[in-house]
Amino acid sequence: MRKKVVAGNWKCNTNLQEGVELAKAVNEAVAKDGAKDVVVVLGTPFTHITSVVDAVDTNRIGVASQNCAAEAKGAYTGEVSAAMVKSTGAEYVILGHSERREYYGETSEILNKKVALTLENGLTPIYCCGEALDIREAGTQNDFVKTQLEETVFNLSAEDFSKIIIAYEPIWAIGTGVTASSEQAQEMLAFIRGLIADKFGAAVAEETSILYGGSCNPKNANELFANPDIDGGLIGGASLKAEDFLAIINAY
Repeated sequence: MRKKVVAGNWKCNTNLQEGVELAKAVNEAVAKDGAKDVVVVLGTPFTHITSVVDAVDTNRIGVASQNCAAEAKGAYTGEVSAAMVKSTGAEYVILGHSERREYYGETSEILNKKVALTLENGLTPIYCCGEALDIREAGTQNDFVKTQLEETVFNLSAEDFSKIIIAYEPIWAIGTGVTASSEQAQEMLAFIRGLIADKFGAAVAEETSILYGGSCNPKNANELFANPDIDGGLIGGASLKAEDFLAIINAY
C-alpha cells in the first residue's frame, strides 16, 4: 500500500528561532494527536535543517530541504549540495517547484542532475510538476505535465523512480487562495498515475505516492484526500501554523 504523505513547504519564511518553535509545536501535536498512518515532512530553509532535525522525533517526522545544487561539489558559491543536505539529517529534497522553475530558470536538464544527486545521496526527492493558468485555460495541461515528467523523472530506472514522491501543483492555485476542485485534482493525479503505469508498470504506479500541492488547507483537505489517487499534500501557507498543519494531517 502506498504511503500517505503530508509535507510542509515553509518556503522563505521563519527565522531560525521561529522555525524551531514551529517544528517543536508540530512535533508535540503529532505525538499527541495522531498521524499514525501519515508520513509527515517539514520542508525548511537550509539554515534551519539541522536544528529542526534535533527538535523533532525523526521516527515520526521527516525533514526536507527545499532545493539542492545541481553539482556534487566545487566552486559554486552559495550552493548547497545534496551531500551537504544529507549530512544535516534531512531525508527529503523538494525539487522542481514551480517557483524554482519560474524565478530561477530551472530547466529539465538542471533538474535531471538534481534528481540524480539526490538519489545518489540516499535522499527522497519530492518532485513537483504542474501547469500555469494559461495552459489550463488552453486545455493542454495533460500534455504539459506529461512532457515535464518525460523530460526528467521518466529517464530514471523503475528502481530509482520507485524511490521518489510526485507532487502535482497547479501553479494557478499556489498562494492565490484558489484551489483546484476535488474533481480537477483527482483527474490530474489519476492521469499522472496512468502515465507512470505506462512507463514503469502498474505495480510501480500503484506504489507511487502522488501529492496535491495547491492551496490545500484545513477546510478542503478532507474532500481532496478522499479521492483515490490523492495520497496527501505539499502544503505551503497552511504549514506555517502548527494547528492548521495538524488539521490537514488528520484529514485522513
